This record gives sequence, structure tokens and C-alpha cells, in this order.
Amino acid sequence: MLTAVSLFSNCGAGDVGYRRADFQFEVMAELEPNRLDVCERNHPGTKGVPGDLRTTWQQVVADWHQRQEGNRPDLLCACPPCQGMSSARAGLGAGSDPKKWEVDERNLLVEVVANVVRSLQPRLVVLENVPQFLTRLVKHPDTDDGISAPNLLLERIGVDYAAFPVVVDMADYGVPQTRKRTFITLVRRDEPCLVLLNQSRKIPFPIPTHEGDKRISFGQFFTQYNLSPLNPLRAEEAVDAQDPLHAVPVWDNGVDDRRYAMVQATALNGGSAWDNKACSIGCNNENESINDEMAVCPQCGNPLLRPVVKDKKTGDWRLIQGFRNSSYRRLDERLVASTVTTASAHLGSDINIHPTQNRLLSVRECALLQTFPWDFDWGKTLERGHLNKIREMIGEAVPPLFTQAHGLVLNNLLEGTADLDSLMDINNTRSRRARIKLGLPPQPVQDQPTLF
Repeated sequence: MLTAVSLFSNCGAGDVGYRRADFQFEVMAELEPNRLDVCERNHPGTKGVPGDLRTTWQQVVADWHQRQEGNRPDLLCACPPCQGMSSARAGLGAGSDPKKWEVDERNLLVEVVANVVRSLQPRLVVLENVPQFLTRLVKHPDTDDGISAPNLLLERIGVDYAAFPVVVDMADYGVPQTRKRTFITLVRRDEPCLVLLNQSRKIPFPIPTHEGDKRISFGQFFTQYNLSPLNPLRAEEAVDAQDPLHAVPVWDNGVDDRRYAMVQATALNGGSAWDNKACSIGCNNENESINDEMAVCPQCGNPLLRPVVKDKKTGDWRLIQGFRNSSYRRLDERLVASTVTTASAHLGSDINIHPTQNRLLSVRECALLQTFPWDFDWGKTLERGHLNKIREMIGEAVPPLFTQAHGLVLNNLLEGTADLDSLMDINNTRSRRARIKLGLPPQPVQDQPTLF
């Protein structure tokens, strides 16, 4: 079995996929103790390092040497927190203005990755992040210039490693949700497999298996599970007595809670609450001329069952400001699911309303869409009933179905058994576009000994 180290491990779900591809994680590092507990439960035998990696990275190195003295890791995985990079947080700074990004120090956590890589010299390094990771600028720690986080990493370790970036949608690999992510695989320049990659013009990444009409729809995916219906209006019916993860938020807070009525009025399979014509007291507005900007019923003046709020200054009802195409909308069981995020417990944050039931997706459904194994051990977090913390871990995870496919490619490359036909071509659009965004040549010069 090959050896590995994981940084910014979250709950260790993505690492489960690499473990299935025969990578044994010797050391895993995570800031939050409850997440590290989940890592250790699902990776028996690993050494967990808690705390901020900016101060604990040397402990990671020490623990590795204590366990594997004289050896270097075959794989180092790192998923530095990406909230500061996501498009939803674009207010923290424009991609072309590095000074605005100074407010979020997480964008410089690749420095930690560089420190560990320089110390351990792993054969392969894998970074995962949001697509914006390739282009959003941060302030260079040594100058006032702007630089992308990946380019900062390459500046620190690029002399020893060749970079292979891609931006992929994991739905193209059998994951039943749209999930676009950046992956950068770094290969040590003295690895024999790098010569093979250069000569074959391939990259260390699997070819898609579920493109186009091969994608797995929500309905198709859940036919294999017999999940019980849930009712968010009653606490005892909002959770499956046999499965504590199959649970949804309760929408009965003792006051005027319009959430259930709004969801109930929303058309099944892809319907949007922004299109609702019904009002809170049940006026029949089907024949009324109600446009997209109306917030109140033309008959009675009460709010429509749309995402509305009372204006604090005027006292009038108005539509909530938000992304109408990506909020207050049902999933469509005929299509691949939308991206599972950390905010899956909140109505209006994403497309997270069940296609046919009047509720949000359950924790179990989110975990399954992220391809977590059914028996994934949530330990104390589940025992204490912290379902929202579990939702956050699920939303930040890398689907293990995907990392298993990637891990098998990496394993075969290191072991000298790679099937070139299963590897992505360097001219594939996913690779070419990512290389351009990272400032690398779209394809290597023919007589270049390595890709960089």
C-alpha cells in the first residue's frame, strides 16, 4: 500500500476515495477537533494533528518522520479552505485587485502546503479548490504584487514539481450533482512517470465517464435507496426513527412561518418560488396579471408566497434581493442535482428544496449526493445531534467516488502500470483552459523535457 499525508482534511471524506485506491494516510491535519475526530474514525491508524496548520505544520513533518523515517510520502493531499475564493464571497475582493484580498488570510494557506512539501518531498501532490482558485489574486507575502495562490505555490516548489491543472465538473465522473472544482496534480520532476506523461502527452487525471446524457439524474440516483418521506412541520416526522441522518429542519417556530406554505406552492421538479402566484391567505391569482417584480397580492394586498421581506424603512413588502436562478427553487429529479454546499439547511441559500416533497434535502440525501459511504462514521458530532455541523462538513468535502477514480490513476502511474487510454489528454479543454488560467503554455513545447 502507498503512503499519504492529508492537510486541511475536513472530515476525511475525499481521502476515503484515495484510501480505496490503496493510499494509506499516515498523518492527517485539521483545524477543528470535531472534524479531526471524524477523520480518525474513518481512517483507522492515522495520526491526527489538530490546530492551525500555520503553527502546526512542523508537527505534521515530525509525525511523518516518526512513522516513516527515511521515506517520503507517495501522495500529499491538500484542500486549503476556499471560502475566501468562492464566487459567492466576491465582495471580499475582485480577482484583479490583490489588495482587497488581504482581508482573508486563508488565501495564503498554500504557503503551509509549500512548507510541508519542501520538508517531506512527496512524489505527488494534489490540491483541490473552487474554479476561482486559478485566477483570483492575493497579495504576494514578499511584495505588493498580485499573484494567484497556485502560482505562489509553484514559485515556492515549482523547481522540483511539474504542475497539471484541470477544472472539471464531477457530474462527468458519475457524481450525481453538478460540482465544478479545480484540481492541480504536481509530479516530482525525478519521477519516471513524468517521462511517460510527457511522451504520451497525457496528464495524471482520468478521462470522464459520464458526460452528456450519461450523467446520473437525481431521480435515477435515489431509486437505489428506500428513503422515507419527511414532514418539516412536526419534529417527530422530520427525522427517520431508523436513520438519524435522514432529517430535515423543522419549520414550525410558533410564529408566522411562511416557509412551508411557500415551498408547498412551488411547482414540483424544478419549480421556483419566485414564480408563485398564490398569496398567504389563499386568493386565486391564476388569472391575474402578476409580473416577476410583484411582492403582494393584487386582490388582498397580502404578501405573495414568494421570497419577500418587509422593508424596515417603508414597512412595505418587497422581494428579497438574491440570485433568482440559484435560490428558492426545487431540484428536478429528471436532472443531475445542483451543488451540495455548506448551507444546505437554509432555505434560499442554494437549490436545495426536494423535487416532490415540501422540505429541504435531508443530511442523508446530501451525504449520498456527495457519494459518502452509507456507513461513514460521524462519531461524537452525530451523537450530540450537531446536524448542521455535519452538513457543513458534507458541503466542503470532495466526493470520494471522484477521488477514488483519481487515486487509481495516481497509483498506477507510481507503480508503473498506467493505462494511457484511461488518462486525459493534455489538449483536453479541461486541461488547456486551466493551464492558460494558471499562466502555463496551453501545451508543452515538443522538445521540453518536462511540463511546467
